[in-house]
Amino acid sequence: MTQHRFDLLHPVRQWLDHLEIHNPEVAQFIYKAIPAQCPFERDIKILGRTLFHIPPMCKLNPLYDQLVGLRFRAMCYLVDECGIDLQVWS
Repeated sequence: MTQHRFDLLHPVRQWLDHLEIHNPEVAQFIYKAIPAQCPFERDIKILGRTLFHIPPMCKLNPLYDQLVGLRFRAMCYLVDECGIDLQVWS
């Protein structure tokens, strides 16, 4: 028996995956707003014993892969289409 899961975020994932960038200001905003790396991961320790582990924030965001892809497309647009040197913003 096949089980079909209903994914409430599927339409948002599809929209983000197919979003095209044609505006330098929008591309700059996306590039600056979405971090290049997954935010912190921590082990909370007391007296050398790990009490609990906080996973990377990207593991908690169900749209992380789509957002990173969107940032990459914005970065490519800025470099390839606009000729912008991104080291200025780094």
